[in-house]
Amino acid sequence: MNSKTPSESRTVMTDLVLPSETNPLNNLFGGELLARMDRAASIAARRHSRRIRHSRRITVTASVNHVAFNQSVPVGSVVTVEAAVSRAFKTSMEVYIDVWMEDRFTGTKSKANDAIYTFVAVDDTGKPTEVPQIVPESKLEKERYDGALRRKQLSLVLAGKMKPNEATELKALFMGE
Repeated sequence: MNSKTPSESRTVMTDLVLPSETNPLNNLFGGELLARMDRAASIAARRHSRRIRHSRRITVTASVNHVAFNQSVPVGSVVTVEAAVSRAFKTSMEVYIDVWMEDRFTGTKSKANDAIYTFVAVDDTGKPTEVPQIVPESKLEKERYDGALRRKQLSLVLAGKMKPNEATELKALFMGE
């Protein structure tokens, strides 16, 4: 199976924050933003996992590993959600999401939020299926790629699916091995 780059999965969704999508403080509901991030991440995961010929595989959200609501997004703002696969494992993919906000008055763009989701590629019967590996190109892509294995091992340790002494990346990080 051929490898792919993160740019091949890159998904950008831009939308306006409407009054019906905001809380009493006139800021975008967190759940609304989560839904937007999930849609962008799903498209990125599907783009990465599909094969060139007659691919019938789909991707499903396996977990939301991290979400940081760093900046509120007021009504009327333009929100851009950017998602790309940061690392692929056997059947799962880590998707890194950046959320940018464009100030409605000045046009200034700033990073409002980020998130990391995990998706699994499945076939028509729901059985997990292999995905292409990732070849990071930029410095940021390489940093996210390198961190993905640590994040996966930490998640597996916390879920009781991996023994701490088996988490090679975590041992190297904390014990200098």
